[in-house]
Amino acid sequence: MSDTILTEIHDGYRLLTINRPDKMNALDRATVNRLNDCLKEAEADENCRALVLTGAGRGFCAGADLSGRNDPSRPRSAGSTLEDTWNPLARRLHNLRMPTIAAVNGFAAGAGSSIALGCDIVIAGKSAKFLQAFAKIGLVPDAGGTYLLPNLAGSARARGMAMLAEPVPAETALAWGMIWQVVEDAALMDEAHKLAARMAKMPTMALTLIRKLLAAGGSSSMAEALDMERDVQGLASASPDHKEGVAAFLEKRAPRFTGKAH
Repeated sequence: MSDTILTEIHDGYRLLTINRPDKMNALDRATVNRLNDCLKEAEADENCRALVLTGAGRGFCAGADLSGRNDPSRPRSAGSTLEDTWNPLARRLHNLRMPTIAAVNGFAAGAGSSIALGCDIVIAGKSAKFLQAFAKIGLVPDAGGTYLLPNLAGSARARGMAMLAEPVPAETALAWGMIWQVVEDAALMDEAHKLAARMAKMPTMALTLIRKLLAAGGSSSMAEALDMERDVQGLASASPDHKEGVAAFLEKRAPRFTGKAH
């Protein structure tokens, strides 16, 4: 059986491809766990400073694989499945020590949409669509969807997406502020590789601290945001990359960031 998650190691970054094209890259428990393991492996690789996630074939990810969901021999609550399988994946993706890029081809549906939108930078091919399909089967958004949707698209659009379960085309997602960029389908992976190569040369720690601040900023007051900026800026300013950035600026040269925290 082919590996359900393909890993390509490039100079400074990794490309992870969900590889179940016959299922539109729907994720069963084993594949979710394998994806989580691949994220762990990327995090353990000190040479990996950015990560790209995409799907094989015609779609990014159709969400959870519902095959066997009603099998009476395997009674299990969806809540237990989330806590044991999907939530660890969403937490790891949200807290990864490197920037993440989703290259969305075709449909990103259900939890697949949450995974894509959970990445730091989302680029999509023109034919891509984002679908919160949960209401169609009597469920609620998961894998972080109820956090991500209102933060990215606003409360009204989040309710519409989640309750009406209508697909949102890539251009609309861009206009709503859900994603960073829309490109021609044929150019999607080239753009993803270029972006990953660029981010792999940036100050990695600063990028992940930016993620942390922006994630907290939506629910904090101005006073709280100022306090968080003070604390996090203290960490960033102690990093070797900050010292290198200042030196490069003063010496009028390109910086040579290492991505190391100490």
